[in-house]
Amino acid sequence: MTVDITARLAEVMPGIRRDLEDLVRIQSVSADPARAGEVERSAEATRDLFAAEGFETEIVRAYDGAPPAVIARKAGPEGAPTVLLYAHHDVQPENDHADWDSPPWEPTERGDRLYARGAADDKAGIAAHLGAVRIFGDELPVNLVMFIEGEEEVGSDTLVELLNTYQDRLEADVIVIADSGNWDIGEPALTTSLRGLVRMDVEVRTLTHAVHSGMWGGLVPDSIMTLSRLIASLNDDAGNVAVEGLVSGRAADVEYPEARLRAESGAAPGIEWIGEGSIVERLWTKPSISITGFDAPKVDGASNTLVPAARCRISMRIAPGDTTANAVQCLEAHLEKHTPWGATLTTKVVDTGEATQIDASGPAYDAARAAFAEAWDGTAPVDMGVGGSIPFIAEFLEAFPQASVLVTGVEDPDTRAHGANEGLHLAEFEKVVKAEALLLRNLGGLGRG
Repeated sequence: MTVDITARLAEVMPGIRRDLEDLVRIQSVSADPARAGEVERSAEATRDLFAAEGFETEIVRAYDGAPPAVIARKAGPEGAPTVLLYAHHDVQPENDHADWDSPPWEPTERGDRLYARGAADDKAGIAAHLGAVRIFGDELPVNLVMFIEGEEEVGSDTLVELLNTYQDRLEADVIVIADSGNWDIGEPALTTSLRGLVRMDVEVRTLTHAVHSGMWGGLVPDSIMTLSRLIASLNDDAGNVAVEGLVSGRAADVEYPEARLRAESGAAPGIEWIGEGSIVERLWTKPSISITGFDAPKVDGASNTLVPAARCRISMRIAPGDTTANAVQCLEAHLEKHTPWGATLTTKVVDTGEATQIDASGPAYDAARAAFAEAWDGTAPVDMGVGGSIPFIAEFLEAFPQASVLVTGVEDPDTRAHGANEGLHLAEFEKVVKAEALLLRNLGGLGRG
């Protein structure tokens, strides 16, 4: 019997919406030790949802006390390919509730969106997988494995250990990672490249102790001016990254209209863009450097004192094709070369994540493109890069080199993941669920391998 995906979609969506809202109400903030119990409760709720669909389920962790992940398995027809569906059940902190237009832990529909922390990133990824499963019921076209992680928002520290420990249970022909997004409302996308990340803390010291700025200013350099000059050396006059030895690449020929860019980026009126090259190259396939933290005395209460040491955090995105080892070496060499006035330089790597370039060719990608085009009424998906980083994708590629890895997701340019008023576009979410069901149907027709 052939499943009528469109008809079944209409039947299952109300229940999927209720289950998503129940998941969202669980405050599974993995970065908050006080809410570790909520992370556990989230894993249990996720496990129970798939157990109710006939999956063999278990909660796994790398060691006692490690964040919980869920593995669930359900067999399809003999000889069918195995598909692993990934999402994560932990979420970002909600931060100041005053910044939200509705309570962050109570899903609230306004206009065409459902607002709450985790409504999109990434509990909607779990719900999309669940929706595809319910569409087929016991007539799955493929063997399914669910892997729902519980620590993605804090860096997936134990993911490699989990992949190695449970490799026999996670082995798959195709891996679908539902943690990205689409190009726009009404325009689906497959994410095929992501930049990597290097975060480094940098300190410069010019004095052994603070001294009077009037007595010694003009002779002794203060650390804030010194660090400012060092930071300024990281970009040339056009705004391009000036660190030698970093990799840059070409991006897909995708148009990013100026008006949309200004609206989505939140750029202040009159601001000019930095760097050279196409917009999407600067966002996806060229390195970038930002200063995301700066330690110095506050303006209020500042005294006439030369500050002896100043510190900043550099956040560097590296292009696909580069490595974090090369990027760290290049950045440290640049900082040592450009530290002025004999100041003492200290650097510390905070964390790193590798860039990803996916070969988006082959039968699995053909199946995905056909599914997306059908779900979006004839609109073909864009092969999209992402300027941000999802380092664990590289870890999946390394752990399962024989698998085709597809990166999809529920987000759109106005999702505001990680920020206040995170929202899921409900009509697009329904298309995501349909597209995933169509993808499973198409993959089932390919056979194993």
